[in-house]
Amino acid sequence: MEHSVSDFSMDFFRLDNKVAIVTGGNTGLGQGFAVALAKAGADIFIVTHGDDGEETRKLVEKEGRKVEFFRGDLSQKEDIKNLIDKCIKVFGKIDILVNNAGMIKRAPILEYKDEDWKQVISVNLDAVYYLSQKVAIIMANQGSGKIINIASMLSFQGGKFVPAYTAAKHGVAGITKAFANELACKNIQVNAIAPGYIVTNNTAKIRSDENRSEEILERIPAARWGYPIDVMGTVVFLSGRASDYVNGHILAVDGGWLVR
Repeated sequence: MEHSVSDFSMDFFRLDNKVAIVTGGNTGLGQGFAVALAKAGADIFIVTHGDDGEETRKLVEKEGRKVEFFRGDLSQKEDIKNLIDKCIKVFGKIDILVNNAGMIKRAPILEYKDEDWKQVISVNLDAVYYLSQKVAIIMANQGSGKIINIASMLSFQGGKFVPAYTAAKHGVAGITKAFANELACKNIQVNAIAPGYIVTNNTAKIRSDENRSEEILERIPAARWGYPIDVMGTVVFLSGRASDYVNGHILAVDGGWLVR
């Protein structure tokens, strides 16, 4: 179908009547994603492994949107099935999936523990695959959908002391491209956001290391750490009609880190 440039509207960035699942949506970047999507008009289904997300609930409801929570373990396939079933029961559909939940275990590679490797890979990579696959089936039946994975600077680089996280985030980049290749023809766009160095709980340890923090800042052209608000517009763009012809892309939001 051909479109005229006059057909473009700022409504292409609106998400009214859409339903979004955000994993790890009770804090940090996940909370930012949930609030951004709510501000654009979406109802939010948050998957959390930790607290009840009361702050996030208030922020979403302040926008006049509905919010539902599911507490579960994304490393368990049964919990993945149950969260999808609950979302469909409550909202009737799934338009957007943001695979944000993740964890990090730091240690020198010669000392890295097997259990840490398995846990990080399970949450950061396996869960992304299984949840995306199951949700994609629903989206394919609906005839549309947006899957947004959260990649990392370590989807491009090796890093230090985080071998499992690096392996998982490289895998997330690969899954994004593989899913996009097969699902684009079903009107499902699959893309990823690669945040740079953002002020979150995951970066607290390196931010508290004065020397390491200074090394990082010296390389960032923007000369500052990012904040969740810096990434919120990106998730809205990738969730809406404005990105309907964007497939398999990994969008870095990094203050220029990768181009330095």
